Amino acid sequence: MPDAVHTTITGDGTVLEVVLDRPKANAIDAATSREMSRVFAEFRDDPSLRVAILTGGGDRFFSAGWDLNAAADGEAFEADYGEGGFGGFVELPNRTKPVICAVNGMAVGGGFEIAMAAEFVVAVEHARFWLPEAGLGIIPDAGAIRLPRQLPPVIANEILFAGRRLDADEALRWGLINAVAPSDQLMETARELADRILASAPLAVGAIMEINQSTSHRSLDDAFTSMRSGDLASYQQMLASEDAAEGPSSFGTEDGPPRWKGR
Repeated sequence: MPDAVHTTITGDGTVLEVVLDRPKANAIDAATSREMSRVFAEFRDDPSLRVAILTGGGDRFFSAGWDLNAAADGEAFEADYGEGGFGGFVELPNRTKPVICAVNGMAVGGGFEIAMAAEFVVAVEHARFWLPEAGLGIIPDAGAIRLPRQLPPVIANEILFAGRRLDADEALRWGLINAVAPSDQLMETARELADRILASAPLAVGAIMEINQSTSHRSLDDAFTSMRSGDLASYQQMLASEDAAEGPSSFGTEDGPPRWKGR
């Protein structure tokens, strides 16, 4: 069978583009998830890569989520999905680089959950987002945790309990995605967003992600205490970096934008 996960490096070697390509619905079985985990772990560990863009093959499905055909063949719901969990990056430890999901069609079940886990999401005009699991006698594990934190409770409940479908404009209105684009401009929109991220200092981006991951579940006072504890490695690295000195020293000068070194 052809490879289900294709990768390309763009952006002068700084952006990893990942295509999930499993016709007809880009559904994910355990083997595909493990391959995605490998790809995203390499992205995490490669110092030259700073942003990843994940999209689906074709123009109908971003991903239909868990491969129900694999389930019917005996694949367990709690199978080994790889270091990063289902979809490759959703639970990947020590990831301090952002992922952009370029949703090229329907994001269903686990496909929607993957998009929820990304730092940024852009979607085509015909994209649809929904979680059908309760109607199948199971639950969307990650969705049950993430969605009530991202939406008003009554909206999250209607999606989780009753299978409400969101179109791209609704998803934008509720703050689940950053932008809506025509089909032929989806990847261009994602790449433009990646370029704006690349204009920021890489250690600063990593520090922000680390702080968010470490403090989002804490009270405000505890979050500040955690940030100032000295225990957040990326934050401490950013504070002591050459880039932290470069940015302020170049601000307002005629030397052009800061030249980030990542150290």
